[in-house]
Amino acid sequence: METVLTTHFADERYRGIDGYRGKGGYGALRKCVSMPREAIVEEVKKANLRGRGGAGFPAGVKWGFLPKDLSRPRVLVVNADEGEPGTFKDRLILSHGPHLLLEGIAIACYALSIHRAYIYIRGEYAREARILEEAMEEARAAGFLGKDVLGTGFDLEVTLHRGAGAYICGEETSTINSLEGKRGWPRLKPPFPAVVGAFGLPTLVNNVETLCNVPWILENGGERFAALGCEKNGGTRLVGVSGPVVRPGIYELPANANLKNVIFDVAGGLRDGKALKAVIPGGSSTPVLRADEIDVTFDIETMAKAGTMAGTCGVIVIPEGTCMVRALSVLMNFYAHESCGQCTPCREGTGWLKLVVGRIEAGQGRPGDVELVLDVCDNMAGKTICALADAAVMPAQSFIGKFRGEFDRHIAEGKCPFGNRF
Repeated sequence: METVLTTHFADERYRGIDGYRGKGGYGALRKCVSMPREAIVEEVKKANLRGRGGAGFPAGVKWGFLPKDLSRPRVLVVNADEGEPGTFKDRLILSHGPHLLLEGIAIACYALSIHRAYIYIRGEYAREARILEEAMEEARAAGFLGKDVLGTGFDLEVTLHRGAGAYICGEETSTINSLEGKRGWPRLKPPFPAVVGAFGLPTLVNNVETLCNVPWILENGGERFAALGCEKNGGTRLVGVSGPVVRPGIYELPANANLKNVIFDVAGGLRDGKALKAVIPGGSSTPVLRADEIDVTFDIETMAKAGTMAGTCGVIVIPEGTCMVRALSVLMNFYAHESCGQCTPCREGTGWLKLVVGRIEAGQGRPGDVELVLDVCDNMAGKTICALADAAVMPAQSFIGKFRGEFDRHIAEGKCPFGNRF
């Protein structure tokens, strides 16, 4: 299978600029500075590159949302926050191919006449931040960033900004607020960032993995990239598999890879002869699938038909013997902790989900508690500024929908049927 991103990640020299250039790095940037800017955007559109941050919006279309008027400066914000539990793909890129990201940034900025870019990286990624800083210094010294990029007269300043590790700052308008030194709260839309974004300027926000595909697309053509995936989902995806599998890790696979094959063939199946109980396919906010529902492909439309989402392709494998009530309680604790508190349905709702699911898990559940959880979910979904409330609701609804009997037994028996101690 042809790879786009990870081809040279096993070579430690690829992290540095000499090793990167030795593998053809920055060749795509050299090529694109001689192309009409509109042609670069068209190649990205041909590629059917969907955003890799979770929402899956077509990248080329998003690029086209920036106003045509160039009288106001534009800004690129790179979302390297990666706070979705079960997701660790961007970390791999940042630590093994930082120049791949910088080249993608430079191409996007050149194509869209952007002269200021900000990489917003989560605070816990201290090592990755150091690697990026070193790569940025190398790229500036070599003329790929800074003043007069490649002698074209095009200037590009890139700044690395470290966040404080808030899940909410993965939402693009919260990212922008945090970047500006404000509280990391999502903004009401409209206006959308493409019109009024960072520092009041037209802003494009893209995920790390999304931008890292751009050099390959420019070097090899959008049509070839599109052919690596399927009709509406071009290219490859970085799929992270965690849980008790034989070979956990990150795998670069076609965008339409089969989830069942990923778990049992690519990742080697479950360890110690364990049976599979369930899978969270795209990071913790995506609805869970039972073991008999995983014969589906990763493309966005097929996952939606299966009642879940491809999300960030963070596959969390859950074996038989796992208490799904306890698993959900862990997730609800996370979302209650990470709610920014701006919207009442989310602030109060995530707290109630944590409380009620927690008491069910602790053997103190009351008759009607499951219905209460579902009622709280109904009063949260689609009623907040950003999607954090929905991110809590989707696992809660799906865990109960798929494993209702476990919740009922916890309440009826006052204990965990799997022998968990309280």
